[in-house]
Amino acid sequence: MEGILPLYKPAGLTSHDCVFKLRKILKTKKVGHTGTLDPDVTGVLPICIGKATKVAEYITDAGKAYEGEVTLGFSTTTEDASGEIVEKKNVDRVIHREDISKVLEALTGEIEQTPPMFSAVKVGGIRLYEYARKGIEVERPTRKVMIYSNELLDDRTEFSGETISFRFRVHCSKGTYIRTLAVMIGEALGYPAHMSFLTRIQSASFSLNDCFTFSEIETLAAEGKIESVLKPLETALSHLPKLIINDKVAEKVKNGALLSIPEHLKNCNGPIIAETDNGIALAIYAKHPNKPDLLKPLKVLRNDQE
Repeated sequence: MEGILPLYKPAGLTSHDCVFKLRKILKTKKVGHTGTLDPDVTGVLPICIGKATKVAEYITDAGKAYEGEVTLGFSTTTEDASGEIVEKKNVDRVIHREDISKVLEALTGEIEQTPPMFSAVKVGGIRLYEYARKGIEVERPTRKVMIYSNELLDDRTEFSGETISFRFRVHCSKGTYIRTLAVMIGEALGYPAHMSFLTRIQSASFSLNDCFTFSEIETLAAEGKIESVLKPLETALSHLPKLIINDKVAEKVKNGALLSIPEHLKNCNGPIIAETDNGIALAIYAKHPNKPDLLKPLKVLRNDQE
């Protein structure tokens, strides 16, 4: 069994829980997820099976899109609805649509974020959430992330009440914390805030429309039809530049040979897919660190020994 299964992740399960459950349903051990989603978060979680586990990192590294909800009026330890209240301040004014739109616009493009204490980022070899559970506050590294778009999904022109909630849609780069973005939105509006709801609507080329629930997957597996819905591993690489190779070169690629850089790829600094003319990805290449005119294999995806 080989391919990518776009899973609709339900609330209440970690990404690892999903992998564990699918190993049982599919009766195979070679299953891996493509980036952690918090237990409360629902939505698109592409699952790699068999040889497709080799390309999981390229889905993880691709852009994501989310629909979330910000609640103004109080912040929490976890920056989402599951945490304990840290700070409370009733919303004491009417907030206009234009105010929110300006904040979302200001938080578009490259921004800096500090990961929340309840996150999987490692400091000193220990994950932040492990420190947080022991009540230990540590200095966290600030990171730069890219917000490609940030859109208000609420039709109201005015927002009022002791707490205010509104939904937004964000397209962003790898490493973006939407929880932290919700807090930043609140800070810019002058109030403590947290993320009260989140669903991932896209991961790389996979959207909600592609996804299957656990119930649907169990039915397909029982009927012996699961392989018919698996996406080829090439789907995970569709956003990367390609080097089309002939059969003679393909044999060399399967054995990890160095390749000359063609003219049209000389300005590429990231991974490049070596692909046959009928669309089969054989290996992932990158520029050689010491030989500027050559490409070096990062990962052979298919060879005759497998």
